[in-house]
Amino acid sequence: MYQLGARFGIERRTVSEILHRHDVPMRRRGLSPEQTDDAIHLYNLGWSLARVGQHLGVDPTTVLAKLRQRGIPTRDAHGRPRA
Repeated sequence: MYQLGARFGIERRTVSEILHRHDVPMRRRGLSPEQTDDAIHLYNLGWSLARVGQHLGVDPTTVLAKLRQRGIPTRDAHGRPRA
C-alpha cells in the first residue's frame, strides 16, 4: 500500500479504501522476531519510529506496538522518555 500510494501520489489509507471497495484480499504484514530485534536495535541507536518503520516497510505504529510488547521504553516526539 505504501508503494502504491507513493507511485500514485495518494495516502496509504486511500489505497486501502480503494482495495477494500474492490474486494481485493488483504494480508496483514507485521514484523518477524528478527525484524523486531532489528527495530529495537535501530530505535536504541536513536532512530525515530517513522524512520525504523520506513526502513522495515511497515507503519510506525507497528514498530511501536512491537517495542511495547517487548517492554522497550519509548520516547516522545522530542526524544524524551515517556512518563
